[in-house]
Parts: sequence; structure tokens; C-alpha cells
Amino acid sequence: VGLAFYWIPGFEHPLVMAALIVIVFVLGVHTSNAMEKVYGHDPGEVTIDEVLGMWISLILLPKTILISIAGFFVFRILDIFKPYPARRFDSLHGGKGIMLDDVISALYTNLILQAAVALRLI
Repeated sequence: VGLAFYWIPGFEHPLVMAALIVIVFVLGVHTSNAMEKVYGHDPGEVTIDEVLGMWISLILLPKTILISIAGFFVFRILDIFKPYPARRFDSLHGGKGIMLDDVISALYTNLILQAAVALRLI
């Protein structure tokens, strides 16, 4: 879903993305808090964290299909393995924990993609 929004014309503009990232993070923390009370720790029904993660993964990068696909797979791998400190945030209860582990994985993804672009690997 996050990748689909990214391909809306104009969405990739850094100011648009930054504003939406902040708004969705705040909304995600609040909705994730409520969902966790109903469904338990980091419920699968909550996907707003993955949407936000994709946006952070792709911000300030060229809008290409290759970068989008690479971003999707790198983010998914990092979100599954949760490199430090993502795993630490994942163990927190509440909306902040649900959202922050994906934010950390997305930041790592963005750095990896920025390096790949700079080295002309993608």
C-alpha cells in the first residue's frame, strides 16, 4: 500500500513526503495503541507501520521502478530481522514500539539505497 501511494504523481516531493511521514507516524502511534489493546502485541492487523516504513525507505531517492522494488525487498528483510536498535523498539509495548521498529528498519533501508545509488549499483 505504501508503495502504491508513492507512485501517485507528486507524492515523491520531499516536503509532501516529510509532512505525510510525520502525520502518519502520529496517527499510527495512536491507532496502534488502540489496536494493541484489542489484538495484543504488534498485531498483524496493523499495517500503517509498514506503509510509513516504505515512505521513509524511499524519501530523497530517485523515483524509479528498480529503486522501488529494491526498497521494498530491503525494507522487508530488515523488518523481519530487525537490526539493532529496531528489535529493542519492537519489544516495547504500545504504538511507539509498533511504529519505531519499522522507522529504524526504514532508515537503514534508505541509507543502503542511498549508498547503492551513489555507487551506481541501482
